[in-house]
Amino acid sequence: MKPNLTKLAAYFSDLQNRIIDGLERLDTIPFKRDAWTKEADSPLQGSGVTAIIEGGSTFERGGVAFSQVSGKALPPSATAHRPELAGRGFSAMGVSLVMHPRNPFVPIVHMNVRCFVALARDDSEEDVMWFGGGMDLTPCYGFIDDCVHFHQTCSDALAPFGDDLYPRFKAWCDEYFYLKHRGEARGVGGIFFDDFAEPDVASAFATMKSVGDAFLAAYVPLVEKHRDDAYDDAHKNWQNYRRGRYVEFNLVFDRGTHFGLQSGGRTESILMSMPPVANWAYQYTPAADSDEMRLLTDFLPTRNWLAT
Repeated sequence: MKPNLTKLAAYFSDLQNRIIDGLERLDTIPFKRDAWTKEADSPLQGSGVTAIIEGGSTFERGGVAFSQVSGKALPPSATAHRPELAGRGFSAMGVSLVMHPRNPFVPIVHMNVRCFVALARDDSEEDVMWFGGGMDLTPCYGFIDDCVHFHQTCSDALAPFGDDLYPRFKAWCDEYFYLKHRGEARGVGGIFFDDFAEPDVASAFATMKSVGDAFLAAYVPLVEKHRDDAYDDAHKNWQNYRRGRYVEFNLVFDRGTHFGLQSGGRTESILMSMPPVANWAYQYTPAADSDEMRLLTDFLPTRNWLAT
């Protein structure tokens, strides 16, 4: 049986609140919740809550967003792998977050869980529902134990649904979060899946829920471990340089960003993933044998973290 939209929306809203509560315990200021509704004449109908933290002691900027929207036609980014659905109306909902820590030794994190329904155009068709999501880690300084912990938590979340899912979704993540124009991974990966309805939509929903529910266990210990690490201006400059790569990926390649902009979504919520500060340097190369160089040589290339 397909989960109904009311049940789905209740799960996503609850997940957003649980994650906000867990992250607020790590900082000295609360998230600000911004409830919004798309106007009736907008190409995209719906509502949501965008929760933002800026200028915190732990998080320099971050957002945890819930949205539930619908439209008359799926945008190209949503039908890239399902061209037969082009032209259908749609309903979409989910939770998306990006956290940009203040301390350069705390990794950036992204998590997203979502559901799409391509609506039947007439009685000869049926609604088509699928799920997507995942989480990935983008450190500015690499720590093997952090990478192993994050990937092990991802693996544990997927294990009840099949031994093949973690290696499959891990490989998908490595391929997806890759800056093709630089020949460089965005981070150390995690898991990623899309257009997922296996073996049926009820099971796929349970799989997606397990991923969303595992986020705090995957990330909070890393924040607690490194948020008080000592750092200087050189560390901060490297963090801002690596944030530039994050900006490049989200604007050039990210399907979620493209979907939001193509469908007439709320720009402020779509671009909450941007860091507060980022910089670029022409042909910059870190010093040999530095921690910065080791990020590029030892952590960003694809590897099996659970065999480390």
